[in-house]
Amino acid sequence: MQTDELCRLTIHDAHDLLERREISSVELTESVLKRISEVDSTVRACITVTEDVALRQAAEADSHIKSEGTASPLTGIPTLVKDVLCTRGIRTTCGSRMLEDFIPPYDATVIERLRSHKAVITGKTNMDEFAMGSSTEHSAFFPTHNPWDLARVPGGSSGGSVVAVSTDETIYSLGSDTGGSIRQPAGFCNVVGLKPTYGRVSRFGLVAFASSLDQIGPLTKDVRDCALVMNAISGHDPRDSTSVPYPVPDYTAQLIPDLKGVRIGIPREYFVEGMEQGVRTTLEKAIATLKELGAQVDMEVSLPHTRYALAAYYILAPSEASANLARYDGVKYGFSQRDAASVVESTERTRQFGFGAEVKRRIMLGTYALSAGYYDAYYLKAQKVRTLIKQEFAGAFERYDALVAPTSPTVAFRLGEKLEDPMQMYLSDVCTLPINIAGIPAISIPAGFASDGSAEQAPTLPVGMQIMGKPFNEEMLLHIAFAYEQATDWHKRTPLSV
Repeated sequence: MQTDELCRLTIHDAHDLLERREISSVELTESVLKRISEVDSTVRACITVTEDVALRQAAEADSHIKSEGTASPLTGIPTLVKDVLCTRGIRTTCGSRMLEDFIPPYDATVIERLRSHKAVITGKTNMDEFAMGSSTEHSAFFPTHNPWDLARVPGGSSGGSVVAVSTDETIYSLGSDTGGSIRQPAGFCNVVGLKPTYGRVSRFGLVAFASSLDQIGPLTKDVRDCALVMNAISGHDPRDSTSVPYPVPDYTAQLIPDLKGVRIGIPREYFVEGMEQGVRTTLEKAIATLKELGAQVDMEVSLPHTRYALAAYYILAPSEASANLARYDGVKYGFSQRDAASVVESTERTRQFGFGAEVKRRIMLGTYALSAGYYDAYYLKAQKVRTLIKQEFAGAFERYDALVAPTSPTVAFRLGEKLEDPMQMYLSDVCTLPINIAGIPAISIPAGFASDGSAEQAPTLPVGMQIMGKPFNEEMLLHIAFAYEQATDWHKRTPLSV
């Protein structure tokens, strides 16, 4: 393989070559950095690239492999991480002017764990500001472009992380998922994206959006890579009070290419009104493949409270955001507007100019929902709906090993198409956000291609299939995803735009 092509490798293929000393981590990292220099000015996936740091880490990884003879599957493998994860000595902006110059003094737990495996961190990826968005158009710096059609969005808020994987600017990446921010862009860009069970991966060092919904997860080129990253980042962390002290299995152990005896339900509420016909047809074909692989598929599943998930989410998430973002007052750290007559005016102007429109919109929604006289009518009622949704999922998983649905009701939409209509933007996550409300795991995998039907010559774009599972049973999701992946070649398709 030519050095320039090393960036196209998966984690497991790169690991094999590193172990056999056929390539070095420095060569692999140089290939990735060269790819970033070639395509990132077009797709705009990266906010910060740490070339010198990455090459130093790569040299250290090579020394480790040489001295030890064996290594972790992630040793010497380059990664980009979403710019919502604290990285010691490397700026962490959250896609916001508020933190444009913030350099954390510590690493997030997941970054510590990657470093312990001697992974190579090449930089930070673009995102919707404070992870609030579905298109990566709400970044304070620039929008990210979908490599399958540069005029379209990559999804959000982890759009930069997904695009970097899709375009081989990295071997894998990390994202965060509050209402679909890993899975929805994974579906739009033809990569694998897993949102783990709430509590499976430590949130320490993840800059909070909605603390009861946020979760960190991997974005990879195939399912085996996803399992390898989960092996590295999962596990209890005493610094995160929501981290659950469950043992971490070897996620690669269940990568079995058939589905005999696996019970799968297809909840009808996820095939929503307004779903594009191409997405529906693609999912029907994917479900037929699951049957061919031996799965027992029930098409008559109902989760009736799903229809209330969107409304509940947009009470719960903004309410938590309004509390979490209160810390950005221009006094302790971050952007500060000092051209003011008083401390109060300074705080007001800091938040006025430091936050973008979408962040301010959600802060106002959340503050209203929590205000005196409205708490019971909105926030408390949304929490009750959340309980009903969780119970409904729990009941379904007594009968099924997993549920399958579209990742998104549409293919990627055009840049600017929904910016002036927040409600239409919010509807982009209608298939993903119930999973965050329930705290269960879900994975999006490439399932085919479809057009949006807007014109006779409309481009065909990636469609994701979402697999949902019982809490702390990521192994079943990976099993189903791997079997489907082995029976198809959708994950091998690469974009032609870059």
